[in-house]
Amino acid sequence: MARQPSERTVIFLIGAVQFVNILDFMMVLPLGPFFAGPLGIPASRIGFIGGSYTAAAAISGIVCSFFLDRFDRRKALGVAVAGLVMATALGGFSTGFGSIVLARILAGAFGGPATSLSLSIVADVIPSERRGKALGAVMGAFSVSAVLGVPAGLELARWGGWRLPFFSVAALGLVLLPIAIALLPPLTGHLVAGNAPNSARTGFVRLLSRPIVQLCAIATVALMASAFLVIPVVTPYLVFNLRFPDKDLKWIYMIGGALSFVLLRVIGALVDRFGSTRLAAVGTGVFLLVAWFAFVRYDPRIPITLLFVLFMLGMNFRMAPYQTLISKVPEPRERASFMSLIGAVQHLSTSAGAVFSSVILSTGESGELVGMPRLGGIAMSVAALVPALFWLVERRVARAAPAPALPVAA
Repeated sequence: MARQPSERTVIFLIGAVQFVNILDFMMVLPLGPFFAGPLGIPASRIGFIGGSYTAAAAISGIVCSFFLDRFDRRKALGVAVAGLVMATALGGFSTGFGSIVLARILAGAFGGPATSLSLSIVADVIPSERRGKALGAVMGAFSVSAVLGVPAGLELARWGGWRLPFFSVAALGLVLLPIAIALLPPLTGHLVAGNAPNSARTGFVRLLSRPIVQLCAIATVALMASAFLVIPVVTPYLVFNLRFPDKDLKWIYMIGGALSFVLLRVIGALVDRFGSTRLAAVGTGVFLLVAWFAFVRYDPRIPITLLFVLFMLGMNFRMAPYQTLISKVPEPRERASFMSLIGAVQHLSTSAGAVFSSVILSTGESGELVGMPRLGGIAMSVAALVPALFWLVERRVARAAPAPALPVAA
């Protein structure tokens, strides 16, 4: 009998897959100034390119919620990553606005399910009492992307042109894909329960008809929208309102990303010990404090780098408890479908937050953003709902018997 990989190996492989997936998503907007000119794209339309990915991921999440749990998770993840690699490479072959938007739509269509499957695999393999630490480690891929991936992509664009980062990420995924498929075992334990005679098929409508799923969706909206009301405008706010040198922006992302990578592992272990609600309350407190001093009542005596590094930490402080909590909601047979549905809600929430911020804000004569205190206050009001919503979900999860970890092979 073949030796099964350790939990650490599974976590590392899934973290590597998520690094490629997140880097594909994160690098495109920073690369906008590099490809806008050669492709004849107005700067005002770069945001639409990012939005096309988000919209496609949301639609894909809803569609995949009907069937994703019917397959071996390893094979499904392989298909999703292969599609993502293809779409990323197509981005490098773009010749204009239409072709790059099409490439990003394809990337979102495959990238969304790749995330849902990755989180489902971790939840399947890792018992609930150790899941927070495991998910914190996997989510560290976001921080590594911010610290290493995006700056490396920008340097590649400066050195070899804007197409090189797309091809490089696609090549990295192409190398990683066979390694992950070879080392991950078949992941079919969820199919046993799903094939039982009394097992009902899951899907978008059936899942959303359950009160606990509705609560998870509302909590997701509050968490993601509160962050993405302000995230899309952080860079112009720093440069045009606070007069922060654009050449020093990289330090905020690098320092914040490095600290988040370390902090997420610590937070994950604390979630396993104290629960998601308590940690989310602490993270929300940090978010509210920083949002007040950064956007509502900015105090120039506070160093800008410190303030916005804390802003990044506050957001990450809420994400590890969130991912751990929602992983405990679905049964194994419906986990990928549930994650796809929640992923769709995440993408729709981020888009809604970004669109709403553009409605609230206007541009001043010197390029500064007008209305940031009001926007910051709205983000704080929405964020304040997060701990109570987490408590409601966690209370319902506690009433149900915890699902055991599935065997990594059928």
